[in-house]
Amino acid sequence: MLMGCIVEKRLDAGVRKFFFGQSRSRGFRVRFGLAMSALCCIAAAAASAQQTQPAAVLPNVPDAPLTATLSGTVADLDGGVVPDAELTLVIGTPGQKFTATADSAGRFRFTGLPAGVFQITVQADEMQPATRQGTLHPGEQLALPQIVLRIATANTDVQVTASRQDMAEDEVKVEEKQRLIGIVPNFYVTYDWHAQPLDSKQKYELATRSIVDWTTFAFTAGIAGLQYETGSFSGFGYGPSGYAKRYAADFGNVLFGNLLGGALLPQIFHQDPRYFYKGTGTKRSRFFYALSTAVISRGDNGKWQPAYAGIIGSYASGALSNLYYPASSRNGAKLTIENGSLGIAFDGVGNVIQEFLLKHFTPSAKKPPPPVD
Repeated sequence: MLMGCIVEKRLDAGVRKFFFGQSRSRGFRVRFGLAMSALCCIAAAAASAQQTQPAAVLPNVPDAPLTATLSGTVADLDGGVVPDAELTLVIGTPGQKFTATADSAGRFRFTGLPAGVFQITVQADEMQPATRQGTLHPGEQLALPQIVLRIATANTDVQVTASRQDMAEDEVKVEEKQRLIGIVPNFYVTYDWHAQPLDSKQKYELATRSIVDWTTFAFTAGIAGLQYETGSFSGFGYGPSGYAKRYAADFGNVLFGNLLGGALLPQIFHQDPRYFYKGTGTKRSRFFYALSTAVISRGDNGKWQPAYAGIIGSYASGALSNLYYPASSRNGAKLTIENGSLGIAFDGVGNVIQEFLLKHFTPSAKKPPPPVD
């Protein structure tokens, strides 16, 4: 620093001489030189201090919080998508609100969400609202299980009853479309283990639909023709009248069998006339379940009980046939009981075939939800 001042003084002397020459007094020149030298020393010291000052340290800035994603789909009870459903999401404390609309495939997605406890509410036209709760973690990409909406009812006082009836009616409509290889009716099986019980009207609706189906008339005509050709029930005679009597008797069997076993007795005993497809578990457990349904039935209360409607219906149908078959072909009481017992056994075997085979030939059968033990 001292050498810097000496150099500055020599430079200052040359400057004074250049600018002022000898026109000033010696005292003025001395004072002016000292002042300039002092300024130079101060400037040099400031420059040196600036070079040795440490760099400033920036404060620590916390990383931005990770944002999360929430997605899912909205569907109805039949598995169909619900487009344009409105979704409202409230998350965190205090709650932050987000909204979204499901696309044409029923899908929705919330992005840029904070972490925290959330509640999502889903609404759609003519459907009951549904809510879901959960916890979203930082950076998590959470896909919710499918949100299912039920049909809304106008009167909230009868919401549970009306909703159950509506769902059962929807199920009946699905069952009425079930046909083996697209032809033979397969109405009396439900592939929904959680299917709602049928009310009296729906039991008669399903029975009537089965009776008046075109295949019923066609197969009855074929059986009557086979009986005519083989000479069965000769008491009916032959010719057009003999064929017509056989046809009427066979159709009577179908009529009384469906009305008694599928509607009237299930209504009296409050039992479901349908076979509930199981579809899960070991083959052994499914086999014995299907076989047992010949003597046990699901009640309208959802509990399993003796199949009063099916058992009594088997015997009653045989007894009624004695009213319209010729005397020579009528069954005595013993034979009626034997035939009724065989009918129960055939029901069990038929349900085993239903459990393991017929679903594969029913194109409209939807994938069944798993049963709850």
